[in-house]
Amino acid sequence: MISIIIPVYNEEAQLPRLLQHIQEFSSNNITEIIVVDGGSTDATKEIVRKTPAVRFIYSEKGRAKQMNAGAAAATSKILYFLHADSFPPLHFDSAIVNQVGTGNKAGCFRMKFDKNHWWLNLMGWFTTINHKACRGGDQSLFITKELFNEIGGFDEIYIVFEDNDLIGKLYKRKSFTIIPKWLTTSARRYEKVGIWKLQYFFALLYLKKMKGATPEELYQYYKKKLS
Repeated sequence: MISIIIPVYNEEAQLPRLLQHIQEFSSNNITEIIVVDGGSTDATKEIVRKTPAVRFIYSEKGRAKQMNAGAAAATSKILYFLHADSFPPLHFDSAIVNQVGTGNKAGCFRMKFDKNHWWLNLMGWFTTINHKACRGGDQSLFITKELFNEIGGFDEIYIVFEDNDLIGKLYKRKSFTIIPKWLTTSARRYEKVGIWKLQYFFALLYLKKMKGATPEELYQYYKKKLS
């Protein structure tokens, strides 16, 4: 009933944990797990091929392209896009199926970080608010395949901000819900870059998008500041 799509690039450290987590925290609603690799040079491919019931496909690098490739290969009526360092709550698949059954065709979970810091805790609290400004790809995304195809999937012109772009389209349609369960995501990027530096960067990136920056301008800013 659900196809889980995980875009990856050099995720040998995170992927085994996530695949084990999915096995332990899901019910009986997972049809397939599709790992979409963007050209990893580590052991990601070998890890997937040693994991039963997990499909491995290649794609051109770029999260939007990888997720679209996974969606095209998926056989289920519900798509669930999940980052390699985000861990959904217990029986997450049943929660998703229940939401779709009540007519909610797209949405995500609340999100908290795996690091106890007051600012990150506050950012987690904001994910309880059903507003597009409080959304992001780390919160995961479920969407019916029918609706995904109807809105054209992820816009591959976006190298960054692809999640926010698609979620914005869903909010315009008033087709987004927040499941009141907590997904846990890694704070590894905040730990690497610095909490305040990274938060400042994300705020400026969001403002640039609001002011009409093109996908290429957003990517160039991202590459300059975080690459």
